[in-house]
Amino acid sequence: MNTAVTPSPESPVPSPESRVPSPESPAPSPQSRAPTALRRIAAALTYRDFRVLWSGAFLSTIGTWMQKVAQSWLVLTITGASSAFFLGLDSFLGELPVLLFTLVGGVIADRRDRRQLLLASQCIQMASAFTLAALVYWDLVVIWHVLALSVVTGLAQAFGGPAYQSLLPSLVRTEHVPNAIAFNSIQFNLARVIGPLLAGAALAAFGIAACFGLNGLSFLAVIAAILSLHVRHTPPTGATRMHQEFQSGFAYVRAHPALIGLAVLGFAGTFLGSPVLTFLPLFAQDVLQGGVTEYTYLMSCAGAGAVTGAFVVAWRGRFPHMGRTVLLIQIAFGGLVALFAVTRVFWVNASLLFAAGACMVMAFATLSSLVQLNAPNEMRGRVMSLYMVAFRGGMPLGSLMGGWLATLTSAPTVLMVNGVLLSLVAVGFLARERRVREL
Repeated sequence: MNTAVTPSPESPVPSPESRVPSPESPAPSPQSRAPTALRRIAAALTYRDFRVLWSGAFLSTIGTWMQKVAQSWLVLTITGASSAFFLGLDSFLGELPVLLFTLVGGVIADRRDRRQLLLASQCIQMASAFTLAALVYWDLVVIWHVLALSVVTGLAQAFGGPAYQSLLPSLVRTEHVPNAIAFNSIQFNLARVIGPLLAGAALAAFGIAACFGLNGLSFLAVIAAILSLHVRHTPPTGATRMHQEFQSGFAYVRAHPALIGLAVLGFAGTFLGSPVLTFLPLFAQDVLQGGVTEYTYLMSCAGAGAVTGAFVVAWRGRFPHMGRTVLLIQIAFGGLVALFAVTRVFWVNASLLFAAGACMVMAFATLSSLVQLNAPNEMRGRVMSLYMVAFRGGMPLGSLMGGWLATLTSAPTVLMVNGVLLSLVAVGFLARERRVREL
């Protein structure tokens, strides 16, 4: 059977049979349980395994954002006039394997050691980053190299993503799951502030290849963190066939319509909202008449807003009416995207992007928390993989569609329409979907 554990802060994860606290992990005193603001915000960081994984992932994600910035600029310089289409195509191909194989990854995450899956995923992504660094350094890179390596990275993420998402709740107590998810968003988006700034400095000082090489090195941090985890996931013995586990996952989600609604909202948020980040290099260069400095500054503003939003989610934790709140936030997110598209004053655009980043992360972190809280541990890999197919699948489809439409009209027009539609979807759920609204 699956190992269902409730880890205690600052201690290794106990086995299901272990019920007596060890001397090394005494029960917290009533004073230590005082719900101070700082303790409430940092609840997940009191768990040793979560803290270790969070730190390693943070360093690795800084490298990933450095690569994202450098890769978008590389595509822009390679493709010239066709840049809008190829920016969208590169994003599409990087996310397509996630759309196609995440369901398989979710089943495997429930059947195999999740740590080993995650470790393999990081090693493949590290090799991909080093390969791209070598191609750029020796001036051998062409656009199909970039696109092919995006597919390889996406394949690794398709199997590592469900393992990571389903591992997180095993590192903290149930009541701290929203806090852990919020802190995961904090590290991701804090890296989105730091990564572009470091990328801009590395691009100016050493060139594009340095960003890819530094990203490759950053994976060593998360690999070391995974190897040092105490938590173990014991797959069920006598597991059923894979297709039967697929069916049981689908059956569970069908029996809980609110999960379907959350998946639809996740898809709408990424399909309609993610192009605002995909088009940032094009927007900075062609609309705001800037260069790589303006682009990295806008990326950092979006990341700073996202970090702010994630801290708000961490502070709130689990609270009543999370479903209604996430719908209101998504309405605001759509409005900010539309305003960003029609504004031509750099500091105003930067401010709108900060607010949009905050709303985006608050919406996405709350959606993910609601899915995690409504998924049993023995099926969490499958339930999360179904959600991730919708959530991550919206990114490549939205980027590809947006890139194609931008060649027919313009990137600002696409963003304006997307923002309006995103708000309308949330308004529709708020008016008609009681099961989501009352979560």
